[in-house]
Amino acid sequence: MTAQICPSPNCGPRRGGARPDMVVVHYTAMSSAEAALERLCDAAAEVSAHYLIAEDGRLFRMVDERLRAWHAGAGCWGDVTDVNSRSIGIELANSGAAPFPEPQMATLERLLREILARWSIPPERVIGHSDMAPARKSDPGRRFDWRRLARAGLSIWPAAAVAAPAPDEAAFRAALRAFGYGGTHPTDLLLDALRQRFRPWAAGPLAPADMAVALDLARRFPVDRGGASP
Repeated sequence: MTAQICPSPNCGPRRGGARPDMVVVHYTAMSSAEAALERLCDAAAEVSAHYLIAEDGRLFRMVDERLRAWHAGAGCWGDVTDVNSRSIGIELANSGAAPFPEPQMATLERLLREILARWSIPPERVIGHSDMAPARKSDPGRRFDWRRLARAGLSIWPAAAVAAPAPDEAAFRAALRAFGYGGTHPTDLLLDALRQRFRPWAAGPLAPADMAVALDLARRFPVDRGGASP
């Protein structure tokens, strides 16, 4: 699809000959798409992404997909600790508290469809910034429609549980690790990250419904641990 090219200096080669095998979705938390674009292309800011999608659906490309953009920062997904070298970053112009407009979501769907086909990326490797960095990040946030992407085959969604198991912290943590959540984060942070994406209305302590989601994701979408980052 057609994108307006706005080159960012904040990029470099992917380390160790890595190629993108995941996509990380972000929100900008800035006042406008133009303000976000200015920052993502500012050498002093030392941040970038491959793409930015405005609220009205306009698409901007700052970094070529073959290069390493600086969007993910510290964190991991499975064994991947240099997420920047293994991912394509997409920023959505959004404050974090507002719904994501239809034109923006439509452009995101078209872009994801092309990226996943171009790089043979499976839908379970389309993740949020909060998935790989739950201690630091909350984007794309509770207003983002992950289920819509899953219905389009561009992400994944847990299956409805026939019987939800009783809460078990050790089993919950093991399931999340099998799905991809890494690090040694406290259970409450992992629970919040899972809920932001799959149960954004939920609150309170670990519940049977959280267990059902975690166990289903671990069973159907275990993370590929075949290659750690260089």
